[in-house]
Amino acid sequence: MDADQEVKSQTSPLQCGAFLLGHAPAFETPLTRLLDYLPVAAAAFAIPQFLPQLTKLRKTDDTTGVSWPWAALTSVNNAAWLTYFTLARYWTALVPAISATTLAGALAIMLSLRVEVRPRSAVAVATWTALLVAAFAVAGRVGLGTLLTGAFVLQATPSIWTAYRTDRPTGISCGTWTLILGELSCWLTFGLHRSDPRLIVLGCTGVAAAILMLGRIGTTARRSGDRLTGDDYSAEPVA
Repeated sequence: MDADQEVKSQTSPLQCGAFLLGHAPAFETPLTRLLDYLPVAAAAFAIPQFLPQLTKLRKTDDTTGVSWPWAALTSVNNAAWLTYFTLARYWTALVPAISATTLAGALAIMLSLRVEVRPRSAVAVATWTALLVAAFAVAGRVGLGTLLTGAFVLQATPSIWTAYRTDRPTGISCGTWTLILGELSCWLTFGLHRSDPRLIVLGCTGVAAAILMLGRIGTTARRSGDRLTGDDYSAEPVA
C-alpha cells in the first residue's frame, strides 16, 4: 500500500466529503485547535466587563454619557442568553452570561438612583423583555435564539446615541468598552472560523459599536486636555 492509499484508508468518508465540498479541513492543524479555544478567551473578557464602569460610577458619580437603556437591555439580553445556553447545555457560556446579567443589572440600578429614567425608555425595555418571553413561549429555544441574533444591535444603539449626543460624555468607562471590543473580536474570529453567520453578525456589530464608543471616549479625553491647556480653540460654549 503506497502513502496516498494509506492516508485515504485513515480518512473517513465524512471527512473526505467535507474536505471536497470545502466545508471543513480533512485534518486539524495547530491553528485550528487554537481557534477552538476562542470562546474561552471571549469569556475571560466578558466576565469582568462591567466592573470598570461600575467602579468609575461609584467613585465619581459621573453619569454623563452613560445610557440606562443600554445597561438594562444588556442585563435582559444576557438573562435570555443564560436561558438559551442552559437549554442548549452549553455550560462554559453560563459564567459570563451570569456575570453580565448581574453586573449590567447592578449598573442599571445604580444609574436609576442617580438619573431620571424616562418612561419611554422603561417601556421600550419592558416591551423587548415581553418579546423575548413570548418568543420562548411560542418557539422555545430556537425562537429565543433567533430573536437574540439581532439583540446586540438593539442594546448597543442607545449607548452610541447617548455618547454622540452628549457634549462631553465623561462618565463612560474606557475599560468596559475595551473589554467589549476584546470579547466581540474573539466571537467574530470564532464565527469566521466556524462559518457561523450568527456569530459573524454579533462580532461585526459588537466590534463596530466598541470602536465607535472608544473613538468617542478618545475625542472627549483630548478635548478635556485641550481645555486644561487653553488650546481648545474650536470649543463652543454650551448653553
